Amino acid sequence: MTRVEYKRKREGKTDYKIRLKLLTSKKPRLVIRKSLKNIIAQITLYDQKGDKVVTSAHTNELKKLGWKFSRSNLPAAYLLGKLIGKKAISKNIKEAILDIGLSPSVKGSIFYAVLKGAVDSGLKIPCSKEILPSEDRIKGKHIQNKPGMDKNFEEISKKIGE
Repeated sequence: MTRVEYKRKREGKTDYKIRLKLLTSKKPRLVIRKSLKNIIAQITLYDQKGDKVVTSAHTNELKKLGWKFSRSNLPAAYLLGKLIGKKAISKNIKEAILDIGLSPSVKGSIFYAVLKGAVDSGLKIPCSKEILPSEDRIKGKHIQNKPGMDKNFEEISKKIGE
């Protein structure tokens, strides 16, 4: 008799071993997903009927705050992390665990820039300091031919921090 795996596992959309480890912590999860042009961050809680999204942030919200540059680079990811962190704290969520799904874990990546932004906003998320991107990369100094990015970054960061 052959055993048929869950549909999401067959399609390569969910790793149930990792999901089970995340859910057994019984903490809210900071779920980060990336598309080609945007990044989405959500704070989710487990429920038997399906995960419940407590709050979410999308890089399109940065555009509304005055962000004039790409919404899928490291500075935008950091600002998104600050934004989701502020939203989570306003909903009385003080700690979470990171969930990057099936995306590869690469030191200094966009996922960890979001994480750094969330931690800097006051959310307690366990992480190692070595995996977080450097301050120069967070501020976009590695991106050339983008005059005014650092000034725009500081401006949006202050708006989110208020």
